[in-house]
Amino acid sequence: MTDNKIFERESSAKNDSLSHDKKLISALLLLLAAVVWGGAFVAQSLAGAEIGIFSFNGIRFIIGGLCILPMMPKHKLDKLSESKGNIIGAAVCGIALFLASTCQQAGIALGADAGEAGFLTACYIIMVPILGIFLGKKCPAKIWVAAGITMVGLYLLCFSDTEQGGALAGSGLAALIALLRNIFSWTDLLLLGCAFLFSIQIICIDRYSPRMHPITLTCTEFMVSGVLSLICGFFFDFLPDRQGFVTSLMTPTVWISILYTGILSSAVGYTLQTVSQRKLHPAVASLIMSMESVFAAIFGWLILGQVMSVRELLGCALIFGAIVLTQIER
Repeated sequence: MTDNKIFERESSAKNDSLSHDKKLISALLLLLAAVVWGGAFVAQSLAGAEIGIFSFNGIRFIIGGLCILPMMPKHKLDKLSESKGNIIGAAVCGIALFLASTCQQAGIALGADAGEAGFLTACYIIMVPILGIFLGKKCPAKIWVAAGITMVGLYLLCFSDTEQGGALAGSGLAALIALLRNIFSWTDLLLLGCAFLFSIQIICIDRYSPRMHPITLTCTEFMVSGVLSLICGFFFDFLPDRQGFVTSLMTPTVWISILYTGILSSAVGYTLQTVSQRKLHPAVASLIMSMESVFAAIFGWLILGQVMSVRELLGCALIFGAIVLTQIER
């Protein structure tokens, strides 16, 4: 009897160790996705400005879907009729991705700078655990602490000293009015809507990734988002200026940006997200994905020669520390 208990304890400890190793691997894969997304920031800005918000998103998501389509298990295709609920769920993920991507690109098109867009979009790290509460998902206290630290880090990273002084100039009522006017601008509302929709997408991925093959889920998500974007692109990008649209598609820079975001950012990045979230709490996943802002700043420094200030380096350190905190066992 005693030997059986010892064996059970050893077996349980071994399973816990394997589970922790799988979570760590998932976290590293999701961190890799954040690296890819961070590197795509410049490409997204250039291509979106050239051919339009909807057309850019539509083409890159269709390319991403076609890239991973050959990897979809054939036996899964034969059983789609038996899993209509899952396919509908994947379509919901695609709709959320379409709406979130559209809001993000529209916010940038209306004049939001990189710091504002990065900070407001990253608000999903707060929205995910809050929405999770309504869905019955418990969130450990350390996740809330890490989310708070990450928000401070993102603020230090994304907003420069001059932006801070301009936005919060003055004191008392004047400062409050200035802050409220900034919060409730159309640009900020679009970006906050983007953060909310990305929160929905993260939660949907968390719900359906354990039920579906990750390639099937990601491919369906891309195709839905891509088709919806192309339909809107036909009416809002192509019809208003047909000649300009065709000319923009002839530009090599545009296709370099589209191929990078379609193959790496979409096909590789979102597939890594789907695979990784099978083993991670959605709040933890959102924190790791927020590293996209950090890597965007790092790539700007390495590739474009943009020097990071002490303030920005402190922001990077805080975000990295918050992610490490989420991975520490009790």
